[in-house]
Amino acid sequence: MTRPGKGAAKRDRLVAAARTTIYQQGVEKTTLADIAAAADVPVGNVYYYFKTKDELVAAVLDSYRASYGLISAELDREPTPDGRLKAFTRFWIERREQLTAHGCPVGSLSSELDKRDDDELRPQAGTVLRLLIDWSEEQFRALGRPDARELAVALIAAYEGVVLLANTLRDPGLITTEARRVERWIGTLAR
Repeated sequence: MTRPGKGAAKRDRLVAAARTTIYQQGVEKTTLADIAAAADVPVGNVYYYFKTKDELVAAVLDSYRASYGLISAELDREPTPDGRLKAFTRFWIERREQLTAHGCPVGSLSSELDKRDDDELRPQAGTVLRLLIDWSEEQFRALGRPDARELAVALIAAYEGVVLLANTLRDPGLITTEARRVERWIGTLAR
C-alpha cells in the first residue's frame, strides 16, 4: 500500500529529472528512459504519471512557470524598480557557467518546441518568456517610462542574445560583460 503523497513525490522527481535532462540534451534527444534513469524510477512507472513524452514536456513547462513566480518574488524583494531590474542582471552572472554550458533553459526549450509543425505544445513554448517581458515592463513602467514595453523586450532580448552567444562560443565572460552593460543602461534609464 502506498502512502499519501508518495505518488506526488515520484511525479515531482520525474518532472525535475525531465527538466534537467531536457535542458542538457534537448527534447528530441531525451527519451523517457533517460528521464526515468535520472529520476531513479523504473521506466514503466513513467507511464503511470505521463502517457507520452509530450505530457511530461508540458509538465516541465508548468514547472518553469512556477519557477518564474519564485524568481519574480525573489527579485521583487528589491525596494525599487531599477533595483529589481539590476537584480535580474545579477541573476545572469550568478548562473553564467550553467547558461554557457547549456543555454537558457526556457529559451532553448521554446525554440526547440517552436520548430515543431503540428505540436500542441508550440503555443505554450513562449509563455515563460512572455512572463519575463511582462514583469520587466512593470518595472520600467514603475520608473515612469512611456516606452516600457519596448525596453522590456530589449532587456529580455539582451539576456537571450548573450546567453546564446556565450553558449555558442563557450565564453561565460560574455554574460558578465553584457550584464554589467545592461545594469549601467538601467541606471541611465532610472535617472
